[in-house]
Amino acid sequence: MKVKMLVATVDSQYIRLISDNISEYHADIIEVSICSTLERLQETLSRRKYDVALLGAEMVTEADLKSIHLPLLLWSEHETPSDIPEELGKIQKYQRISSIVATVLERYAKVSKNRHSSDSRYAYITAIWSPAGGVGKTTVALAYASSKIAKDKEVFYLNLETFSSVPGYFNENGKSISVVFEMLDSPDGNLQMLIQGISNKENDLTYLCSPDNFDDMCILSAENINELVTSCALLTDELVIDLSSVSDARTRAVFELADKILIVTDPATSAKAKLAQFTSQNDVFENIKEKASIIANKGAIIDRPLTDITISFPLVQSNNATQVYKTLSEIGF
Repeated sequence: MKVKMLVATVDSQYIRLISDNISEYHADIIEVSICSTLERLQETLSRRKYDVALLGAEMVTEADLKSIHLPLLLWSEHETPSDIPEELGKIQKYQRISSIVATVLERYAKVSKNRHSSDSRYAYITAIWSPAGGVGKTTVALAYASSKIAKDKEVFYLNLETFSSVPGYFNENGKSISVVFEMLDSPDGNLQMLIQGISNKENDLTYLCSPDNFDDMCILSAENINELVTSCALLTDELVIDLSSVSDARTRAVFELADKILIVTDPATSAKAKLAQFTSQNDVFENIKEKASIIANKGAIIDRPLTDITISFPLVQSNNATQVYKTLSEIGF
């Protein structure tokens, strides 16, 4: 599903700039049309309805807003007259176009209904987890994601750790995942579109920025996690989920949805002890054993087979976190 967006302003240079950028970088989600004259705008709106319209101040008073689900005023402190209706939504004209797109999609997602086409793709879901912290779980998650990108897959990395690792690996100039959390309990809105609109991409890997604060992640229920994972899975080929080192209802909800689970350990005595406890004393392991693989990270040695598949990773000495996971991605899963 694409958002039908109209950009209407007499500023022809601005129209070319924004339409070219959207066509090049956001064509997967936005179908953009343009108008630079009032006559053309009236003709266009008489023939077609639009999901969103970005309207210059000179166009707003004459536009048939009934044909636009979400009309937004392209606002500028020096260009916009003061008599524009206050109830009309506004968006800052002069800012990064990627920020305009993210804001527009966020606002539209809140006023549109969830619509999933019957032929929507659904990702292969891989969860990365460990009963112990500090074993290199996020490194393994990103190595796995990178290995799938190398096979021409679209990959979405979803970090659900209590304390997010995202800032340590990615640029965080975009909107926080907390924006998504706010919509999880809403009966209205289009969660899938919102996620797509605020997602970032780096090294060909799609991701969401970390929460605004600790509590935003902690208050999520298992049902919230289920909805979030399902919505993300509709947007990509491979969904890689990085989990906290706990075995609670939210973790079990992800385990239930996952097609594959990578359980990570390392040579530390504490990590081995916690893995032994999980595999021998926790009923969850028996329920996921058939789709689980053990990742023996940092040169760890597994004394006895716990699952059908055990993958050994060496200790990679580097202060460059990206280089570490890139190196491990070449070993294979």
